[in-house]
Amino acid sequence: MNDTIHWADVVASELLKRGGKHRIATGITPSGHIHLGNLREMLTADAVRRAVIDDGGKAELIYIADTFDPLRKRYPFLPEKYEEYVGMPLSNIPDPEGCHENYSEHFLQPFLESLEILGIPVRVEKAHEMYRDGRYEEQIKVALKKRDVIARIIHDVTGRELESDWTPFMPFCENCGRINSAKVTGFDENWIYYACQCGHEGKASYSGGGKLTWRVDWAARWKILGITCEPFGKDHAAAGGSYDTGVRLAREVFKIEPPFPVVYEWIHLKGKGAMKSSKGIVVPVREIVEILPPEIIRYLIIRVKPERHIEFDPSMILDVIDDFEDEFRHKTRNVELSLVEDVSYSEVPFRHLIVVGQIANWELEKVLEILQRTYEVDDEVKKDVERRLIYAKKWLEKLAPEAIKFEIKEEIADITAEFNEDEKRFLSAYAEKLSEDMSPERIHQLVYEVAKEIGIKPAKAFQAIYKAILDRSHGPRAGYFIKSLGVNWIKERFRKVAG
Repeated sequence: MNDTIHWADVVASELLKRGGKHRIATGITPSGHIHLGNLREMLTADAVRRAVIDDGGKAELIYIADTFDPLRKRYPFLPEKYEEYVGMPLSNIPDPEGCHENYSEHFLQPFLESLEILGIPVRVEKAHEMYRDGRYEEQIKVALKKRDVIARIIHDVTGRELESDWTPFMPFCENCGRINSAKVTGFDENWIYYACQCGHEGKASYSGGGKLTWRVDWAARWKILGITCEPFGKDHAAAGGSYDTGVRLAREVFKIEPPFPVVYEWIHLKGKGAMKSSKGIVVPVREIVEILPPEIIRYLIIRVKPERHIEFDPSMILDVIDDFEDEFRHKTRNVELSLVEDVSYSEVPFRHLIVVGQIANWELEKVLEILQRTYEVDDEVKKDVERRLIYAKKWLEKLAPEAIKFEIKEEIADITAEFNEDEKRFLSAYAEKLSEDMSPERIHQLVYEVAKEIGIKPAKAFQAIYKAILDRSHGPRAGYFIKSLGVNWIKERFRKVAG
C-alpha cells in the first residue's frame, strides 16, 4: 500500500550502524493503573526490537519498574489512610486492595500479564531489587564523589541552581520510612550518613539504603544494564529536560555513550486529554486487552509515527479495525509488526460481527448460520469468527457508543413508532420487490429505487426500515442488516407494519 519505509525499520537501521546487538529499555513507575498511554512506550520499544531482529541484528527488551520511587501524593483513587504513606517507596507500601505483596505489585502484575497477551517479551528489572542487590553501589559512589560535576551539568542544562547541601542521593530513613525527606550529611566507603526531616539521624547502606535522584538514576541504569536504545515521552525530550541532562551525565560522569533516543507523543483520551493515572484519565491496559484483539491494540499504536500524538476515541475504534482489515489483505509492514500469532482474518468484517452478534444474541452457531446467507463459511472462517466474536461482544458492552447497540423488536406490538402513509407505502412496495437471492449491495440499492418510485426522500425510507425493525430511526447499514435478519422475515415484518 505504501512504499515508505516503516518508522521502526528506520530506527533499527540507525541502531545497526552502531552495532549488531541491542538492549532496548522502557521504564514506568507503577504508582497507579498502567494505561494505554504508558503502553505506547512498550509497543514502540517492541516494534524497534522486532525490526532489529528482522534486519539481522539481536535485540532484547528490558522493562525497569520504578518500584523504589516514592508515592508522590495520595491519588484520587486511594483511601485517606494513604496520606501517611506519601514519600515512602512504592515497594514498601501495602496494596490498596490487599491482593498483592505491595502497592507496586498491585499495578505492575496486571500490566505484565497484558504484555504477555500482546506478545511483548520483556526482562523485568524492579528498581528496589536492583538497589537492594547492590547493582547500583558502584554508580552511587561515583555520583557522590562527582557531586559538583553533576550539579554543574544540571545547572548548565536546566539553568537550575541547586542548594549548597544538594546531593544526587536520596537516603531511605529507617525511622519514618520515607525516601524523599532525608539529606546526605557525609559518606565513606561503607556508609552514607543522613539527617531526616523527622528528626532522625542515621547511616544508609549502598545496597538498598536509598536511591539516586531521577536524572542521575536514569543515566546510571543505562550503564548498569548496558542500554543502547530507549523510547521516552516528549516531556523528557524537551530542551533542558531529563534526556539532555542524561547525555551529559552518561558521557562525563558514567563514561558511556547515551542510548539512541526514540521520542514519542502522548495518547489522548478523546474529550479528556492526555492519559494520566494521577488524574484518573486512563484506559487500563489489562482492561483493553480483554476488549480488543492483541493485534488491533498493537496496530493502533505501531501504525502511527512515535512523534505524532494519538487521539484514542473508543467510539471510533471500528474505523481503526476497518483500516487493519484492509492492511491485513495487503500484508503491510504495520500488520507484520502488529501480529502476535499466526491468525487469519476472514472476509467477515468486525463491524459486521457486531451487528450479527446482536441479532444472534451472541450464540456462535446462530451467528455462523446468519453469516452463511452472505459468506462462504468454511472451517477457517469458523475459527476466525469464534475468536473475534468474543472481542466483538466485549467491545460492545464496554466501549461501544449507545448508537451502535440495538435490539430487534420480535413482535409488532413492541413497536411504538408511528408511520405515515408514505412510509407504509414504501415498506409495502419494498417488501414486494425484495427477494432472497439479492446481495446485500443490491438490497441497499433497492431502498433508493423504491423511495424514488414512491416519491419520498431516501433518508425517510431508511428511517422507516429501522423503525419497523428496531423501533428507532437509525441502525446498521441496511443491506447487510436485512440480509442477516433474513429476507423472508423482513418481507413479512414490513407487510404487517404497512397494514
